[in-house]
Amino acid sequence: MVYKLTDQGGELLALRYDLTVPFARFLVLNNVGNIKLFHIRKVKRRDQPQLEKGRYLDFYQCDFDITGSLYRRMIPDAECLCVAIEILDALPIGDFQIKVNHRCLLDAILELAGVPPEKFRVICSAVDKLDKEPWSEVKREMVDEKGLKSEVADKIGEFVLQKGPPMEMLETLLEAKQFGTHVGASTALEDMRICFRYLKAMDKLHFLSFDLSLARGLDYYTGIIYEAVCMNGNTQVGSIGGGGRYDNLVSMFQEAGKQTPCVGVSVGIERVFTLMEARIREEQGGSIKRPNVNVLVASVGQNMMEHTMAVTKRLWDANVSAEFSPLENRKLKFELANALEREIPFMVICGEDEWKEGMCKVKDLKNKTEETVKVEDVAKILRGKGVVPVGCEFAAELMKEEDK
Repeated sequence: MVYKLTDQGGELLALRYDLTVPFARFLVLNNVGNIKLFHIRKVKRRDQPQLEKGRYLDFYQCDFDITGSLYRRMIPDAECLCVAIEILDALPIGDFQIKVNHRCLLDAILELAGVPPEKFRVICSAVDKLDKEPWSEVKREMVDEKGLKSEVADKIGEFVLQKGPPMEMLETLLEAKQFGTHVGASTALEDMRICFRYLKAMDKLHFLSFDLSLARGLDYYTGIIYEAVCMNGNTQVGSIGGGGRYDNLVSMFQEAGKQTPCVGVSVGIERVFTLMEARIREEQGGSIKRPNVNVLVASVGQNMMEHTMAVTKRLWDANVSAEFSPLENRKLKFELANALEREIPFMVICGEDEWKEGMCKVKDLKNKTEETVKVEDVAKILRGKGVVPVGCEFAAELMKEEDK
């Protein structure tokens, strides 16, 4: 999955695979101990692109990380999960779920099942496929390809096929005492209990599923791990985000004995866009008809181009999304048809007679109303009708949701 190459001197190089490892190096090089940080950058994967599933060779990731030892147990972990949930819940992608597990629970499962330590990671890789393949196929891979004994695989299956609501799953595991007195598993289950308690306090626990099959492929995870998946069966894009605790990664770049606790979450931007596009297509009958502006400025009469441009510039100065036709003396019926086809909600019409009096017409295409206003008031009138300034759309959506 990592792009590897050599430079002219023969030095082995790799293209940026994720944002977590570069972030760890940044912490060391800048001697940063405690920080909360989000960043968006492009990463590259050596993979087979599948555009309909949002899988690309290079794409953007948005990461949020918390580092340092100032925090009480599991507080940063709960905060990262809360941030991920709030991001995804604010986007028009449909229902989603956050699967959670703990890396120490996975290690305990493999240890109790009798898996040799040298096969832990390859077996984890097989277990992680349970969201795409049935247990019979995963077991076949463990036995036939990984060389595991059938009874050992069956023992693993007793654990990893369990999933459900967080608190219910936790109580089930504790009551059944499947992990016995395993120290690592006991610590991990206590971590999960504390994290679930915090998430319940923040009203985010209902988004989670405690899934013992979740493994996450990267070796640097040391504690809680999580993965966001879309629950809309019509669009299969796999994971749309994920992360976990990685307490030992930064120490790889530090002097011996130092440790910088870290936890973070990453959201795949292109995969989110794929889901948003699919939902829009479904809502609009298979095609996307989205206005790229809020206002179309048109004219009636001869030689009105300069006046049309002046009104458009006035709207731009007020941060109103608007455009005008570059065609001279275009008939109004064609301008109107253009606005209706693109679902542009408003038109401003500059007529010869109105312009002489410093006036223009504002046409609300959705409500089928029209009024004549002063040219200098056109931006104020449009805002009064609900036109949101460019850059404020997201905040307006949030306010609209709060008013419901």
